[in-house]
Amino acid sequence: MTHSTQTWISGSFADYDESRTRDAWERFLDNRGLISPDQIGVRTEILESWFRCSEAGISAAAAAAPLTAIGDELHRLKHDSSELRTAAAGVFARLAPLLENAGVMLILTDKHGAIIETLGDPATLDAGRQIHLEVGGIWNEDVIGTNGIGTPLRTGKPAHVHASEHFCSGIQNWTCVGAPIRDPLDGSIIGLVDLSGPPGIFRPHNTALLIAAAQGIETMLAEGQKVEHLRLLDASRELLRPDSSGDSLVILDRFGRVVDCRVGDRTSPPPSEHLEIGKRLLRLTEGMDDSDIAAALPGEIRPAGIRGLRLDGALRGAALLLPGRPRVAVPTAPAEVTIRPRAGTSEEPISILGRDPALLKAIELARRAAEAGASILVQGETGVGKELFARLVHDVRQRRAAAPYVAVNCGAISGDLVGSDLFGHAPGAFTGASREGKPGKFELAHGGVICLDEIGEMPMDIQPYLLRVLEQRAVYRIGESRRRPIDVQLVALTNRDLRGAIAAGRFRSDLYYRIATIAIAVPPLRERRGDVGLLARHFVDHFARRMKCAPVALPDDLLRRMEAHDWPGNVRELRNMVERMMLLSRDGVLKPEDYPAELSGARGPDGPPAGEAAARPGQPPLGLEAMECNAILETIAREQGNMTRVAAC
Repeated sequence: MTHSTQTWISGSFADYDESRTRDAWERFLDNRGLISPDQIGVRTEILESWFRCSEAGISAAAAAAPLTAIGDELHRLKHDSSELRTAAAGVFARLAPLLENAGVMLILTDKHGAIIETLGDPATLDAGRQIHLEVGGIWNEDVIGTNGIGTPLRTGKPAHVHASEHFCSGIQNWTCVGAPIRDPLDGSIIGLVDLSGPPGIFRPHNTALLIAAAQGIETMLAEGQKVEHLRLLDASRELLRPDSSGDSLVILDRFGRVVDCRVGDRTSPPPSEHLEIGKRLLRLTEGMDDSDIAAALPGEIRPAGIRGLRLDGALRGAALLLPGRPRVAVPTAPAEVTIRPRAGTSEEPISILGRDPALLKAIELARRAAEAGASILVQGETGVGKELFARLVHDVRQRRAAAPYVAVNCGAISGDLVGSDLFGHAPGAFTGASREGKPGKFELAHGGVICLDEIGEMPMDIQPYLLRVLEQRAVYRIGESRRRPIDVQLVALTNRDLRGAIAAGRFRSDLYYRIATIAIAVPPLRERRGDVGLLARHFVDHFARRMKCAPVALPDDLLRRMEAHDWPGNVRELRNMVERMMLLSRDGVLKPEDYPAELSGARGPDGPPAGEAAARPGQPPLGLEAMECNAILETIAREQGNMTRVAAC
């Protein structure tokens, strides 16, 4: 509990006397500036506010706050405060049930005291409109005197203003408590959350409740900022590439503040005191181009490159490239990301292998999203290795602490059982349910990562429950009302076009935006042909260890054919093909007749297409077991690893 909270709870509000406060207010108005604090009999912070109001010439007879934010101005107000409103939405939703039938209203304002959101009892909301305590009302202390919005915004501290403590007579039949909301990056006040209602709703714990609400909003702001900063950094790498080892990449957010500074791939101290994290360099506005941004920078900052950063079609930041010392160029090595076995398992380490820029971008984005704890949607065709990215996210988390990894195939669970499998069930909740009850996959993943494969197959009637779990960070087992908090990072996988599914009414748009905080596109193998040989040799070594035999050599002609192939089954198809060739090779040598039929489109240097080679006269026939193995492996490759379809063939 903060000191300010303790002060309020242990203060003298229990001894509040309305008639004495009313008398003090009247005596203050009669003796403006000529009365001392020990003569007036009200709290010091209230008296100080009254003096400010008196000096500002505010009319104590004012009956309502001004309502200046209307029409286009209101639209601009809401647009400018969209980040704050989004962060507050979850907190307001959690408080709403507590405020039902309580005769109160919950208010969100911007840093100027302009109301941007309200929630609460309908009768109280109606009463609030009479004094412009509504969206668009302006409640800073300079225009409507001492109140639970303007006064804490002025002092920077939580404040409770009760009845006749208000400076203006028209609002003295209200009690209100407000707590400022601060920007997590630089600590500046960006808004306020307030609880207001008739004087009878006052409770000593109201201030503590509002402080907790403000802190909750600040936490959501911090999470949102982390995600946006990741997206800005990712966008900057597409536009500006450092040319020397000492080059600094500085990222500005949409407010023109420094939010990240990097040298190479490492976070670095700012190269200048003018570039400290949180320092505002300029004001970014929609319509600015790179030259406008350069002109708006302070004169002491001379970047070698400037780019405006657009996210979702809007200008959301800028990247500055500051030159450093030259470096000696080094060749790019293949990227091999090793993912450690999960704790408590006998798994072998697994790898994501490749040098393709799109793949490297996806790997880096997954790592950074894992560090931020953001929800991730991994999109890609069947067989590209989407689950490897979920495992990569888990590996990043378990490097900090032991963390469970739970994988769920949404397309493989019966529609009737999806809910109980994901969220658990109470004892005897339905026919066939466990007598003891059962935790769901989300509970089992607490503290770690849950991977929802084939998220596009999730039934529509389950999607609202998943959305609630993600928003509330808690589960309710089926047949049970107990709330069970969870700390889980979600990684969803899909090979479907979810936006198309939304348009067709098969997937909820609100769920999509909740799971796709960070969207990662894994490129198909046909778009990274330069990685085919690298992957093929990797699989040869892998299967040689498993089969306890020497690796086979991959002839240049075979590699050319493999690189020319379109790989409809992607990396999975390549893996199966390499395994099949190693099973069918004789004496550890691959000959044209051993090449798979899928690669028959190109001729080897000395012979017919590979598909014809097996039927040449004079070749020893394959044994029955080898032929059967060949047929099974070809079917697996053709069906892209779907064993249900293989069994039906």
